[in-house]
Amino acid sequence: MPTDSVVHQLAIRVGNKLRDERLTLVTAESCTGGMVATAITDISGSSGWFERGFVTYSNQAKHETIGVPADMLDKHGAVSEPVARAMAEGALRNSRAQVSLAITGIAGPGGGTKEKPVGMVVFAWSNRLHTAVETLVFKGDREQIRVQAAAHSLRGLLTLLDEKER
Repeated sequence: MPTDSVVHQLAIRVGNKLRDERLTLVTAESCTGGMVATAITDISGSSGWFERGFVTYSNQAKHETIGVPADMLDKHGAVSEPVARAMAEGALRNSRAQVSLAITGIAGPGGGTKEKPVGMVVFAWSNRLHTAVETLVFKGDREQIRVQAAAHSLRGLLTLLDEKER
């Protein structure tokens, strides 16, 4: 499936920014299933600024691959701010990148609860010194939620990179 044009344009902007700052990115994706990594690697030359991507869909993968503590997953659930933070920071620890983004959420159509509805997505962005976390609830079907989440993750990364300059 082709990458959504908004996501593609954001990935280009992220790539330009990372290249200009001589930084590399690592991603840790759950509900987007590698959509951000796909958007990035669709760009020629992205190997100069994209270090690697982790698709950690299951709790076991989050724990084994990027070091999210099992007790944190048990206590908070995969779709939570502590887990998103641990995903972003764990991705950095398990890579050579300087910045990361993490996405975990409920894309639907099932799996939602009153406390964690379908469309709830938690994001984290880290630069080894600071980690920002945000929770949003998107509307739409599974694909729309995933595309909105991918786009928002890239916008958040641009914000993190802009804050670094101030």
